[in-house]
Amino acid sequence: MYSLLLAIIYIAFVSLGLPDSLVGAGWPAMQEDLGVPVAFAGILTMIIAAGTIVSSLASDRLPRRFGVGRVTAVSVGLTASALLGVSVSDSFWMLCLWAVPYGLGAGAVDAALNNYVALHYAARHMNWLHSFWGVGASISPFIMSHALTSGYEWSSAYRIVGLAQVVLTFALLAGLPLWGKVHAVVPTGRADAPEEGRGNAEGAADTSGRPVPFARTLRIPGVLLVLTTFFAYCALESTSILWASTYLVGERGVATATAAAFASLFLLGITAGRVLAGFFADRIGDRRLIRGGFVTVGIGGVMLALPLETGVFALAGLVVAGLGSAPIYPAIIHSTPANFGRRNSRAVIGLQMAAAYLGSTVAPPVFGVLSAWTGMWIFPLFVIALAALGLLMSERLNRLVRPGAHHPDGELSART
Repeated sequence: MYSLLLAIIYIAFVSLGLPDSLVGAGWPAMQEDLGVPVAFAGILTMIIAAGTIVSSLASDRLPRRFGVGRVTAVSVGLTASALLGVSVSDSFWMLCLWAVPYGLGAGAVDAALNNYVALHYAARHMNWLHSFWGVGASISPFIMSHALTSGYEWSSAYRIVGLAQVVLTFALLAGLPLWGKVHAVVPTGRADAPEEGRGNAEGAADTSGRPVPFARTLRIPGVLLVLTTFFAYCALESTSILWASTYLVGERGVATATAAAFASLFLLGITAGRVLAGFFADRIGDRRLIRGGFVTVGIGGVMLALPLETGVFALAGLVVAGLGSAPIYPAIIHSTPANFGRRNSRAVIGLQMAAAYLGSTVAPPVFGVLSAWTGMWIFPLFVIALAALGLLMSERLNRLVRPGAHHPDGELSART
């Protein structure tokens, strides 16, 4: 049961990544076909981001009432319907309309699955699962490219991905009985945490108890610190993905094709780094992974900033930053039950997802405005500053909380 459900969750993480790159990969053809300005892509991404934030904030209530399995299946079905809706859209306003259910579905399944894996599986699986998101995000541009180069329209790529999501929805519905048969990991936050499958059975616990109110969640010691950490990480990740190539070309004199290739290596570095981190995550522990990740990103930022005639160090720095980024997101999520208690984890992870989407949405345009005023040379400093902020907040959290030290009702004990 454990292995079969894990396989389903792995596939679900691939499906999470599949649609994320479709807008960017297909937008040149889409905006020309629809007759709208290039900048209208930002409207779509803002609508999707707003939906994901709203559903993330509801991620504590829905699984408690309906169960994680049902929420995941319905959410994937919602994204499938949205993608199929986009595939038959012939106007921009229809794309905006379908962006709403896509954002709501993506945010709900992201928060629900992250919390379930944090409670039920070891740290290595969290890293590997998020690497599978990278696999999905890497596949969809090839699907779009194949559709366009084969004489089909951009809509066929959305149809293919939408049908794949439909198949996954039925697989999730068929696997609903499995969700209550996997036992939970007892969160300790240590590198020697118990293996998955041990501890108290979760069973129907997803539907029991009362949701933790937002105000109460925010008052839990350390929550604001972890939200700031998550915001900083996702801000540096999204800013690097969008602006790294422009920095390499404009400031370091790197050829456009070379810069594009290494900008993609940032994403591949994240994916490969999560695969590698999974092999030693259980021994090292979440806190060291987060600390080492932010330090490595900072080193990569310094390499990007070095005023050398050759661009080799800058290119290598981008890859180093990608590898450093790899374990941060999974480790923050996986450490949540240990830091804030099992009862609070779903509410905290929902807020973390909202902070993540907010950072990913706000930071790139903010940097764009800042660079227009100061110059693109500030890109490495922006990345280093965000890495330093994330490291500072995570270290303050480490000093504040004792992993696994919770009151009987699930509240966190702070250091005195």
